[in-house]
Amino acid sequence: MKIISCLAFLVLLSFASPLFAQGPKVLVVTAHPDDETGFSVSLFKITHELKGIVDMAVMTDGGGGFADSQLGAMYYGLNLTDSLVARTHLPLIRKQEILDAAKIMGLRNIYFMEQPDDWYTLDPTPYISGKNWDIPFIEKRLDLILAERQYDYVITMLPHAGQHGHHKTAVLMALRAVQRFKGPHKPIIIAGSPLSANAKPIEFAMLEGFPETKIKSNAPTFTLNRAFRFKENDKVSYKIVADWVIAAYKSQGAIQENGIHKTDFEVYRYFDINDPKGIKQVQDLFQQLANSGFAAPK
Repeated sequence: MKIISCLAFLVLLSFASPLFAQGPKVLVVTAHPDDETGFSVSLFKITHELKGIVDMAVMTDGGGGFADSQLGAMYYGLNLTDSLVARTHLPLIRKQEILDAAKIMGLRNIYFMEQPDDWYTLDPTPYISGKNWDIPFIEKRLDLILAERQYDYVITMLPHAGQHGHHKTAVLMALRAVQRFKGPHKPIIIAGSPLSANAKPIEFAMLEGFPETKIKSNAPTFTLNRAFRFKENDKVSYKIVADWVIAAYKSQGAIQENGIHKTDFEVYRYFDINDPKGIKQVQDLFQQLANSGFAAPK
């Protein structure tokens, strides 16, 4: 009976094992709810097709995102274009929006750092210096998350000169957390940015004054094509997934209209702080993403 029971268990395990197959483990680090829309299709494909795990760490409470909320104000029945009303209500609204978006992308967890979303500036200095954000708190929390969760990859935005100061600071926090990581399984950190088919990729080598943001000069870029039409009927593309995610953010009108909606490609770059040996690993990941689900014709 013991032999039969063992055999039965092994048979059940053989059927169950694909369900528990471990895909890549990814932490996305952003500044605001909705920043992840630039690489939402990669996240969707990682969780749904590669059976991986994606978590997100979001730096701010999102309370400052009221500039383009005219339609959202009607939807929520609140005068969200008024800064006082917005800063009172938007943090909870945007948490719910990102949770709705996370469900679409298949995210496992979101870590909210609750830093103030104060105003728009290109300068990261007030935040990375600790003047406006509680940097020791963020550092301690990121260190704990990386140590406990053992990610394969960390994804950030590309911290080019035209980015919001909050975005730049979120990238710096992620890079420095990876640099501090002492475990045997250091995650590879890459920067994602959206690209439309008729646009040129952003030229970026390093954010001035912050050498940790340097992109490895001999590393290729890694691209995911959102826009190819599915072979079966040529009527749909993965851009539909991006639209699902964008639609979750009712309070953020501009992202429905701007370049994120028109994104054809997600382009990723390899930070110089990574071990050069990891380039092949990232190439393999993006090859898997290209071949998974509805693969583009070759």
